[in-house]
Amino acid sequence: MPRRIDAAAFERPSILRLIMQNYVGLLLISFALVPAWSISYLYFYQDPTLKFENHSFHEVAIAVAILEGMFVAYATWRCYQSSGEPLLRWLTLSFLSFVLIYAPHGAFTGLAHHHIWLFLLYGPASRFAMALLLFIGLLAYHQPADRNKASVRGWLLWIAVFLLADVAVALVASSDFAGHPAVRLSMEGSALVLSALNVSVMLSRRILSPLMVIFGISVSWFALSSFAFMLAAPWNHMWWLAHAIFAAGFFLLSYGVAQAFLTTRSFSTIYSQEDLMTRLAEAMAGTHRAMQEIQRSNKKLEHLGTTDQVSGAGNRRQFFARIETEIARFQRNRTPFCLLSLDLDHFKAINGLHGHQVGDEVLRNFVLKCVQEIRPHDFLARVGGGNFMVLLPRTELEAACLIGERLRSAVADGAFSTGGDTPIEVTISMGASEFGRDGDTLSRFLLSADERLVRAKHNGRNRLIAA
Repeated sequence: MPRRIDAAAFERPSILRLIMQNYVGLLLISFALVPAWSISYLYFYQDPTLKFENHSFHEVAIAVAILEGMFVAYATWRCYQSSGEPLLRWLTLSFLSFVLIYAPHGAFTGLAHHHIWLFLLYGPASRFAMALLLFIGLLAYHQPADRNKASVRGWLLWIAVFLLADVAVALVASSDFAGHPAVRLSMEGSALVLSALNVSVMLSRRILSPLMVIFGISVSWFALSSFAFMLAAPWNHMWWLAHAIFAAGFFLLSYGVAQAFLTTRSFSTIYSQEDLMTRLAEAMAGTHRAMQEIQRSNKKLEHLGTTDQVSGAGNRRQFFARIETEIARFQRNRTPFCLLSLDLDHFKAINGLHGHQVGDEVLRNFVLKCVQEIRPHDFLARVGGGNFMVLLPRTELEAACLIGERLRSAVADGAFSTGGDTPIEVTISMGASEFGRDGDTLSRFLLSADERLVRAKHNGRNRLIAA
């Protein structure tokens, strides 16, 4: 019986991820080898005797390449100054070497028929110097950042070395063995080998960050460019194709520099897609935590703005906001509500005898006792000294009196511990009123409850009066 294929297992993220990684790798390899197809086509199917010799076009193209090289060398140098990354130091020098050694190749275009080697040898020399410095730079990848960046004198010394290389190329071009094929082929072959070594080192060390992938593809194209130059003769189509391949690699590498400049100014710390997703997740988590903290802070501020800081009860502002809401509900639906105006008996004497710190502790204990005795939707607020208001929504006066009596009895029957040796006994006096029945305006409603509170105090305290 044939084995059944588990489609769900095949589509597991780990397997799909592995397939996708291999697919991306094949795409990159194919892209890096694109110039090879063009070289093969010209080598097998084009007439090598066909030539396009246009000195003006060549000079303009070289001038553009030199200006591009100067700009990219400066951008790379700025990145190096920012990050101190050794790879960027050698990358700057590679661009600089290309500019200074390649420039005579364009300047001597007019001598192509009179002194072919003086015109021709600066190209392979510039590619060899650039490949050598790129290889040294790759070996410096992930080394610690330079603490003491190269001084102006150090950069000038390198410029002098490259200018001496120009002189050396001129001497070789003027020598008797300049026309020997080994001279040009040895420089092109060395550039090819060094570029191939670059790619091999990258693959062996698995240096696969996004900018380094660009670096690797560019170096692959430099290698293929040198290979095309080895197959070419001046001015034929293979020769121009070699120039185009090198220019494409150069522009691609300059794109990597631009990306580094616009982001981290580093080739090693630019982030892969996985890094970006991880960092995005971390950033989103951090943002979520920050939002939660802001919400907690806002709630805390809101609590501080609506709470009496001594007792923990609501404050006057919150009390009047709540009572306005109940009045609006009463006017819409005739929903009854009541108010208990209460005061701690002899509270000033407690402060005078035991001190304000003990008095504050009494207030806090009293609020805790009230919260236990009133209903969850009732609201307690401190409006001054030992004076409190209890708002009782959806409550008629008779039910309000029952709640008030329960609260009065609970306070009178239990002494408040304040940390001292002897608990403090507290009683409360209360006045109750019902909106509409004892006043249909806020001021009259409050006045009714306060007047009854005053009568409760005059009648001996520790009592509730509701009429």
